Amino acid sequence: TAFKKCAPCHDVGPTAKNKVGPVLNSLDGRKSGSVAGYSYSDANKGSGITWNEASFLEYIKDPKAKIPNTKMAFAGIKNEDEAKNLWAYLKQYDGDGKTK
Repeated sequence: TAFKKCAPCHDVGPTAKNKVGPVLNSLDGRKSGSVAGYSYSDANKGSGITWNEASFLEYIKDPKAKIPNTKMAFAGIKNEDEAKNLWAYLKQYDGDGKTK
């Protein structure tokens, strides 16, 4: 349910494509700004973030506070349970978009 907020800009699954935002397959352990074929902001590429649960939960609360000057125009998900459910959903997708 939480991913519905992300779906207008992001995609996951075996047929995922970059949209306004990058594909979110294989997010767990991925360096920020590293999806091939997506044009990231310099702020995102230079953030030094490697995505894991802790970094994602901190980021998704307020993306522009965590990465100032990011292109991501999203207010964030303030509800911690919703954010944790979103992370659980996203981390199940491997690089091919298959669920682990």
